[in-house]
Amino acid sequence: MPKLRNLLFYTLTIVLFSVLIYFIINQGHALEQKELTKISGSPDTLGQIWDTYKHNLTHPLATLLLQIITIILAARFFGMLFKKMNQPSVIGEIIAGVMLGPSFLGHYFPGMFEVIFPTSSLGNLQFLSQIGLILFMFVIGMELDLNVIKSKAKDAIVISHASIIFPFFLGMLLALFLYNEFAPQGIGFVSFALFAGISMSITAFPVLARIVQERGLSKTRLGNIAITCAAADDITAWCILAAVIAIVKAGSAMSALATIFAALLYVILMLKVVQPLLARIGKKYAHKEALSRPVVAIFFITLLISSYTTEVIGIHALFGAFMAGVIMPSNISFRNVFIEKVEDVSVVILLPLFFVFTGLRTEIGLLNDARLWGICGLIILVAVVGKFVGSALAAKFVGQSWKDSLSIGALMNTRGLMELIVLNIGYDLGVLSKEIFAMLVLMALATTFMTGPALDLINKIWRRSPGEQTEHSNNGRYKVLVSFNHSDTGRALLRLANAFTRKSSGNSVVTCMHLSPSNDINAYNQAEYENEVFMPIYDASDSLAMKVKTVFKPVQNIEEEIIKTANSGTHDLLLLGTGTSIFDGTLLGRILGLTSQIINPERLYNTLTGKEKLFGQAVLGERMKTLVRSCNIPVGILINREETVSTERILIPFFSISDSFLLIYAQKLIQNNKSVVVIVDVLGTIAQNPELKESIRMIEQVAPNHIALYGGHTVTEAQRNNNDMMMISIESLKRAVTTHSTWLSSLPSILVMKP
Repeated sequence: MPKLRNLLFYTLTIVLFSVLIYFIINQGHALEQKELTKISGSPDTLGQIWDTYKHNLTHPLATLLLQIITIILAARFFGMLFKKMNQPSVIGEIIAGVMLGPSFLGHYFPGMFEVIFPTSSLGNLQFLSQIGLILFMFVIGMELDLNVIKSKAKDAIVISHASIIFPFFLGMLLALFLYNEFAPQGIGFVSFALFAGISMSITAFPVLARIVQERGLSKTRLGNIAITCAAADDITAWCILAAVIAIVKAGSAMSALATIFAALLYVILMLKVVQPLLARIGKKYAHKEALSRPVVAIFFITLLISSYTTEVIGIHALFGAFMAGVIMPSNISFRNVFIEKVEDVSVVILLPLFFVFTGLRTEIGLLNDARLWGICGLIILVAVVGKFVGSALAAKFVGQSWKDSLSIGALMNTRGLMELIVLNIGYDLGVLSKEIFAMLVLMALATTFMTGPALDLINKIWRRSPGEQTEHSNNGRYKVLVSFNHSDTGRALLRLANAFTRKSSGNSVVTCMHLSPSNDINAYNQAEYENEVFMPIYDASDSLAMKVKTVFKPVQNIEEEIIKTANSGTHDLLLLGTGTSIFDGTLLGRILGLTSQIINPERLYNTLTGKEKLFGQAVLGERMKTLVRSCNIPVGILINREETVSTERILIPFFSISDSFLLIYAQKLIQNNKSVVVIVDVLGTIAQNPELKESIRMIEQVAPNHIALYGGHTVTEAQRNNNDMMMISIESLKRAVTTHSTWLSSLPSILVMKP
């Protein structure tokens, strides 16, 4: 009865007010007709609709949103492309900016360029990109750990300052030859030379930190020295840049001294007054739950006031943002919360706007003869010699090996985004002409691009000495590599690895590896992230009374790194867990799957040669198929339907003679885990092969009552389902899926094996 009453009330209310609204509209139409009679001629409805949409499309907000969409898509595409080339994604994002600028889009598609980036809209784009830079520099300041710099200041300061003064000198020397031809009208030599020097001296701390992470150097002596040097370099270079800006803006020596004096007062105030106050607040509100919005507002207001102050003083708002990040409370948890709040918005959305705005200023077409390209090459050469050689020689002087010294030189030569920030400041101040700006942007790209190949070349020249050989030289040890994404999967795979090695722990090694996309973590929270990932693994290993090795590594391409590690010759078995995609089972998923098959050259070749079917039924996801196809060692893929995995009773269906390798793993499970193995000869393969029957009989003699053989028609469904796990070869799994076999139902876990 209440439901009927509510329905009646709802219906009457809707009908009554609909009638009243209709009456109001009719009255309004009558008023409208009186006004229309005053206007001669009939209205052009289609024309009005077109004019409305045209106005909406060219509205500043619509234009800005179109620019943001275009920029983010281009930045993601080129970033992903360069990650595939084992290059930092920031290079791809910078290239995306150049491609969207007048050098490519404006040159070849001027109509499209004018629609997306009309001249009148560039002010809004610049403003938004500057906000992104302020947030980014705030994050960079927070990612610098001053305690680490203090503890390793001796070597780091020597290397860092040598890597600044040497290229700074060469940059000013180069300015002598460039000033007359490339300095803008009215710019004095000192201003031009100072910016030439500082542009040669910058190291991109965030890009260097990513490279160190991705190459697994974070916990090495080399990685620690490089990170510390880059951090000290950043602090020193930004202080020098602030002084250079003050000198350029001031115009006279007295004005410059006044600006520098005001900047020193600002720094002292931030370090001695503001930082202790923020430290007390940070200590009280150290946890995410305690960080209420009013507290968060205090820190963001500090950021904005700091940026505003340095802009007013005359040393640029970005220095204030950087300084605000440096003085944030040193509590790791606190900084991680703020980095997470700011980093994604600044890096994913706002920072690509800066890259494109830089690209809009970069006119490579101005370098229209061989002489200009020769000067560009000279600039790149001076930059490399100054930074690379200066850093390497200083590192060697403080006692580093030649390999580490050259590696430090290659890393410190990375310029990336930080260089672009300096160049844009110089361009805005009118110190850099369009031609020299384009050359320096190309220099930033070249020096960042060469870092990875240079490190590879150094490692190739200084190959690992015999005393540094890893444990793959320990012959006779059975080594299992467990690669997992989520901790739950890692625990299940660890239990499975333990079942294969429990009784032979003294003669086996289990390594748990977690690979993280390098853009998911930053240098500051890597240790905390690693501890969070592996804590459940350590707990599980303690409960199993087994020792495990752990490997944590941020990488650009997870699949390639797994394949590289598996094929390094240091492991005998790779264990993986399956994951599900948000597109699995959807029409979009099928479309994306087909598209990836067509555009993947290797898969297209396999399709054309008949190795793969274009529209074949997918047994494993694309990621797993790539791993299985590319790994040269046996691979086990765990498909687990429950939180835990049990290996007490194992079912092994034999579909063909190629499944015989599964007996090796059956024997390991019996010997190490006392598992009970049930082998089902589904198609009579074993019955027709005396050697296989003899192998099973020998296992039975060693471990009575732990292995049983059934014919395909003699085992009942209850016997088949009364097991904890099925172990099946990948070829038999494909066959079972294709024929809709009932063997895949009901079992809690399936271990798919590739020999």
